[in-house]
Amino acid sequence: MLDREITVGEVIDRLSAFDRGAPVRLAINPLFPLEHTVAGITATVDTQGRTVVYIAERGEQLGPVPPAVAVGLAWREPTEAPPRRRRPATGTAGAGQ
Repeated sequence: MLDREITVGEVIDRLSAFDRGAPVRLAINPLFPLEHTVAGITATVDTQGRTVVYIAERGEQLGPVPPAVAVGLAWREPTEAPPRRRRPATGTAGAGQ
């Protein structure tokens, strides 16, 4: 995860690597990662005179982000499913006698 704010130029550079027709979603909350649809982009000037760009979510939460997204954002460590173990038989001959 980045220690600083990402710039518009960095967003453009990163997005230019993807299909221009691909939908954009917001991944929010590293502790319980959820995905949201994007509604728009706008800008304003902050109290220090810097232009700040905002990406707005539409208000539509789609559900949890795929695990690969959380790993790609460094919100989670890559994990593997535990190995499957054989379950013991549930009944034995003569049980209950």
